[in-house]
Amino acid sequence: MKKMDDIDAPVQDNSLVWSDARLLGFAPMDDVHKEFYEVALRLVTCTDTNALAAIEEFERHAVSHFEQEDEWMRTTDFPPRDCHIEEHEGVLKSVREVKVAIEEGRAGCRLAQDIGVHLFQWFPGHADYLDSALAAWMTKQTMGGKPVVFRRKI
Repeated sequence: MKKMDDIDAPVQDNSLVWSDARLLGFAPMDDVHKEFYEVALRLVTCTDTNALAAIEEFERHAVSHFEQEDEWMRTTDFPPRDCHIEEHEGVLKSVREVKVAIEEGRAGCRLAQDIGVHLFQWFPGHADYLDSALAAWMTKQTMGGKPVVFRRKI
């Protein structure tokens, strides 16, 4: 039986596989979020041989991903952009620290895998609250209304 406190609580999905449940209704953002899942999964499944390549690939993805969202927020004067941008900066700081540790030989795939797991734990909340608000804002700016999401059977 559900408790009253659970009724309105969002479902936290920390799955490592992309699904339509993650769609926000703004296609450019949805596309880059799907890519996020693909690249972050390579962190979680890396080996000592490819850990550096995996973290470098994720860093490139994250820089591009976050710069695009940051640009959308700035150019459309998105009101809560400061908190959103700060989260992006925090993720990039952590990713860069892991990359340096791997480059210097102080860490290997276990650290890359660990940050990958943490990214999958962080992302749903970030997307459900901050990115969904930005998706709604961007859709209103470009289409004059709210996003509409069609999902396959979930």
